[in-house]
Amino acid sequence: MARSYVPLIAVMCVSLLPLAAMAAGTPFHIEGYVYCDTCRFGFETIATKYITGAKVKIVCKDSVTLKSEVVGEAVTGSRGRYRVAVKGDRQDQHCLAVLIKSPISNCQFPDPGRNTATVILTRSNGAASTRHFANAMGFFRDQPLRGCATLRKHYLADGDYRAI
Repeated sequence: MARSYVPLIAVMCVSLLPLAAMAAGTPFHIEGYVYCDTCRFGFETIATKYITGAKVKIVCKDSVTLKSEVVGEAVTGSRGRYRVAVKGDRQDQHCLAVLIKSPISNCQFPDPGRNTATVILTRSNGAASTRHFANAMGFFRDQPLRGCATLRKHYLADGDYRAI
């Protein structure tokens, strides 16, 4: 009785091999946005300007050797959006999208809290899609725009104006 299942299992395994090989060769597609924090708040607001032409790289760090490797680079298009195709499964490596450069002369300083974004580059986590999204990253404007103090009141909790 057990022998009758052996050919069936063998056929199923062989038929799944091309699918597994195709999945292993399919690159990950990382997408994200880069912005200029015009009020220097540390987060996106209605005054945020998305940057066309900003440079971003994807860096993965091996958890054993601690060696870092740049696995992709991109330049933002219209509305500050970038897309990077990354080949290969990075297993347990720690991968980040990292800001490189802003083309805006008065918006060059990366926000220390939003200058990187973690990206997942493995198929061993249960995610079926190869399309992954990184959190938005931002540069600080040299001087806040006029009206930012008024805008801050909009984002504060009711009655919390002491923080201004």
